[in-house]
Amino acid sequence: MSTFGIPLLECIYCLGCSRWAWKRCIYSGAHDSEKWALANIEDFEPVPRICRIILAVYEDDLRNPKWAPPGGYRMNPDWLVKRVNYETTQGRAPPYLIYVDHEAHDIVLAIRGLNLAKESDYAVLLDNKLGKTMFDGGYVHNGLLKSATWLITAESDTLKDLIEKNPSYTLTFAGHSLGSGVAALLTLVVVNNRENLGNIPGSQIRCYAIAPARCMSLNLAVKYADVINSVILQILDSHIPPMKQRVPK
Repeated sequence: MSTFGIPLLECIYCLGCSRWAWKRCIYSGAHDSEKWALANIEDFEPVPRICRIILAVYEDDLRNPKWAPPGGYRMNPDWLVKRVNYETTQGRAPPYLIYVDHEAHDIVLAIRGLNLAKESDYAVLLDNKLGKTMFDGGYVHNGLLKSATWLITAESDTLKDLIEKNPSYTLTFAGHSLGSGVAALLTLVVVNNRENLGNIPGSQIRCYAIAPARCMSLNLAVKYADVINSVILQILDSHIPPMKQRVPK
């Protein structure tokens, strides 16, 4: 179809694509949460501490840190239970550590973010397709779920022992980027299988996903919003749907 020699349908198509591209270029992650309630002090209080623990995963030796943030990690190296690297995980999960924070009464499993130099991290991310894996009435990222399942299988005895020794402590799963997706799905697995960790009360389980990876369908994000906390720096353009609708500002 053309009008005065101008291909009308092609013009409409090009205009539509141009409008879409322009909207994506000016889109900001802040648009997603502009109507959300702000996080209160109690919600945000653990976040800096958890971020420092996640950063500590990148260190080879906490007693001689190379990348410490201002003020240091504020962690006691004697409370570090375990550190696991790529050689141990063999690419099935990102490196992680387990730390018992006796000051905060918290058992933390923290997972590092995407390593741009590791093919195994990309393999985890690419192991997925739409509608491939169902979980608890929704859909989850297949590769991240496999990574989370491997991790909890490897560390269930360690976590169960720590929970038995510290029954009043919270159990926190935390991660950044790729690690946040693994941590979020690890939380789903644990919440639905608490008997494997000595029937720890669900109220003592929580997750902090820093710059979270897209890993679950919206219905699961809403269902587990009381357990999984997403932390997003909104000055960055992010198209990742957060998993808890309270954003610190």
